[in-house]
Amino acid sequence: MSFDFRQTLEILTAANGVAGEETNAAAAACKLLSAYAPDARVDDFGNVVGTLPCEEADFPTLLLDAHIDEIGMIVNYITEDGFLKVSGCGGVDIRVLAAQRVTVYGNGGKNVLSGVMTSTPPHLGGDSTKALELDEIFIDIGMDGKAAKENVRLGDRALIETPLTTLAGEKLTGKALDDRSGVAVLLAVLDQLQERKTCYKIAVQFSAQEETGERGAGLGAYAVSPDYALAVDVSFALTAGEKPEKCGILGKGAMIGVSPALDRKMSDKLREVAAREGIPAQVEVMGGATGTNADAISGSKTGVRTALVSIPLKYMHTPVETISVADLENTAELIARFLCAAPVS
Repeated sequence: MSFDFRQTLEILTAANGVAGEETNAAAAACKLLSAYAPDARVDDFGNVVGTLPCEEADFPTLLLDAHIDEIGMIVNYITEDGFLKVSGCGGVDIRVLAAQRVTVYGNGGKNVLSGVMTSTPPHLGGDSTKALELDEIFIDIGMDGKAAKENVRLGDRALIETPLTTLAGEKLTGKALDDRSGVAVLLAVLDQLQERKTCYKIAVQFSAQEETGERGAGLGAYAVSPDYALAVDVSFALTAGEKPEKCGILGKGAMIGVSPALDRKMSDKLREVAAREGIPAQVEVMGGATGTNADAISGSKTGVRTALVSIPLKYMHTPVETISVADLENTAELIARFLCAAPVS
């Protein structure tokens, strides 16, 4: 595949986009999407939306979705001596926070400030073997209270930012791979569709606020009113100490979702395409809701037939999320092949 995943992810992950403040990430994604969808734009909610040109008026509409937001922190208090107190914006893994470098986007992003998460030395603290709660950690931006309140407003976002890094040749690690890797996969699918004939009218959304309740996806799906939808997210890849039955395997291909919230015929069709085309894939079974945008999309309006394909990812909701480029390539190939097959009845 000629699509450059690393270069695309460098662009996408370098842009900040904590849930509810996705402006920079959305702008980067919209620019990339415009190469395939001339009408690409950011809607009033913050979703990036666009449609592929299609001359077949009677084709059913299929919505492709991946979320653009990332987990981070939101400032909720500034102490008199200049420390920032924060809450999680999305499911922050608090075990990794202490003593981290952070970026604070002060005054709505106008002031980009460096800071560190406070950490009590083990010599002075109590039980240094226990992770602190989020309300016990503050951000130190090196300012006194007056300067801090001039440069930071309540509600500003903060991020632990790590650059995209290569591990062992084809694995990538960094922040926001949940779900900028899904965005990259859909861009790769659109790149393939330039040379292939699909059986759908394709609408695309890179949705806002998935990490805070899948809000953008449902609104976007309502606006498009598609016949079908396919959501791309990440899911748990097996690492040390985890249960194999709850995880996929990094490098073994896309995780095809099977759930009461998903359309079984679409899930089966994805499995058939993978088997027929020799594309590595895994099956992920969920007993209820998927915890992804697929839930919000499938329940939009009178219901949308929805499938879910996930990318195996290690260390979810940390600054060192890790993926395999081979999985990205195989996921894009699977989705592109699926879109070129006849729609399920």
